[in-house]
Formats: sequence, structure tokens, C-alpha cells
Amino acid sequence: MAIGVVFNPRAGKNKRDPRAAERMQRMLGDHGVVSAPESLDELSRCAEDFRKQGVDVLAIAGGDGTNHVTLTHFAAVYGDSPLPKLALLRGGTMNTVADSLRLPKGRPEGLLDRLLRRYLETPTIDTVEQWTLSVEGQLGFLWGLGVVPQFLQEYYETGAPSPKTAAITLAKGIGSTVVRGAMFRRLREGVRCSVDHDAGHWPEREWLTVTAGTIADIGLGFKPYYRAPKAPGFVHLLGIHTSPMGFVLELPKVFQGRAMSEEKAVDALVTEFTVRCKRAPMRYMIDGDVREHEGDSMTVRIGRPVRIIR
Repeated sequence: MAIGVVFNPRAGKNKRDPRAAERMQRMLGDHGVVSAPESLDELSRCAEDFRKQGVDVLAIAGGDGTNHVTLTHFAAVYGDSPLPKLALLRGGTMNTVADSLRLPKGRPEGLLDRLLRRYLETPTIDTVEQWTLSVEGQLGFLWGLGVVPQFLQEYYETGAPSPKTAAITLAKGIGSTVVRGAMFRRLREGVRCSVDHDAGHWPEREWLTVTAGTIADIGLGFKPYYRAPKAPGFVHLLGIHTSPMGFVLELPKVFQGRAMSEEKAVDALVTEFTVRCKRAPMRYMIDGDVREHEGDSMTVRIGRPVRIIR
């Protein structure tokens, strides 16, 4: 089987067009299969079916959350065997990974049509290797504590997630920081923890955020993990310990993909790190999803590389 599509019917843009999966199947014909799993169990069975059918390209129609959940379950099924080549068809409200890798933009159907035509012309289609990070058994590309999940919580509570809403939420956060408003008071709740990593130790202190990525971008064009693209096999770990206002003043550097001031942040290229916090549970972000970890420590390490069609 050439192409296997995982279509997330709950992804932001896909929700508005539930019949898109049927049209995708008609488009693929005998060259592929479309699965629209409604649960994690169904997703695992989908991975098993795709493996049995020898799917060559795994195309994911959904955003960042769909990508990381799909990768996690497929990796569990495939084990040490190589995963299929990946095609990110977007379709979610957040497509940070696709944007960071400068992948084509468009609707999932249009991107699938382009992929199919290209695949039929050149089955040995070129890919780029992209490393993942592993968080308590989950595969993704971005992770963070402190202000990172707090900002996403503010964003999701708007009830209308979109790039425009994210930009508005960021603008409100900056404005609230300047006047020390209610949103500022919520966002400044950092995290008190220490960090042990294979390049050293960061002692316990109050951090605005401890965050990491294997891609450069975190969204809206900001590139806090600017070292990651030039360091395959490593995670770019970043600890920001300045005030919210101090961080706002550093945002132009983050947008340009430059290092923050040394008195405001520390960073390192690592393959593994453990964060130990004073409070549990730990609220964290992985690829745009906000989760809770019941313990007071968490280990993040470099994950497996995946081959992404560009």
C-alpha cells in the first residue's frame, strides 16, 4: 500500500468538513487508505493495519496534537522497525511543526493530491530526517513548563483557537504585563524546580519557564530553540528566569532566532534532562497539548528520528 492517511475528525479545520475523509479515499483509489480513528484504541489498530499492509507513507491530517499522538501510537506498534515516511497534511488549529520545517501550506485534500501525484511520479520521494523528543513515552517536538502551558490555557479558553486568536492572546499578554493586569498575574506563575541534564546542572530556583524543542519554532514566528536545526540528535533546552516584563523585552531576539541575554536565561544542547519540581502535579505542554504529570519530576530525552517529506 502506497499511502495511509490518518484523518483526525476532531482536529480544528477537519471538524468543519467531516466528509473530507471520504473524498480523500476516493482521491487515493487503489493507491492508499484513509482511517479516521475515533479513539486511541482505534488509532493503535490503525497502526497495526498500516504495518500489515506495508504502508510506505503515513500522511497525517491534523495539527500538532494529532501529529504527536499519531507518532506516539505508531512508534509503540512499530517498535524498533522504521516508521513509514511522514507527510504532514495540516488540518489542525496549530501547525507549528509544519511551519517550522517550511512545509507547503494548504488544505489537507490539496496537500494529499499533491503528495499522490508526486509519489506516483517518483516513489523514491526525498525526505528530511527530523528528530523527536520523548516525554514519558510520548513522542513530540516541543515541550515546556510554566508560562508555556499557562499561555496555551489562556489561548484555548477563548473558545476560538486559530493563528489570529493566538496573536491576539499574545498581544493581550504583553499589554497586561505592561500594566500588571489580571492576565499578567496568571502568566507570571512560574515553576520552582531544578534541572539535571547531561551537559550540567541548573540549581533550584523560580523559573518563568523551562522548555525544550527539536525544531526552531514555538509558533507565531518565534524561534526560541534556534540551535535545534543545526544540532540533529540533540534537544535545545531553555530556562528563562527573568520577570515577565524582562521576557517581553527579549521577544524581538526570540523572534529573530537569537540568544536571550545571559542574565535572563540559560540554555544547552542535551540528549536528556530531568526536571524536579516542588509541587505536583506538573502541568506541561507537548506539541500544543496541555497535560498534567502526577509526579514531581519528569524526564525528557531525545526521541527517534522520523523521515518527513518536504
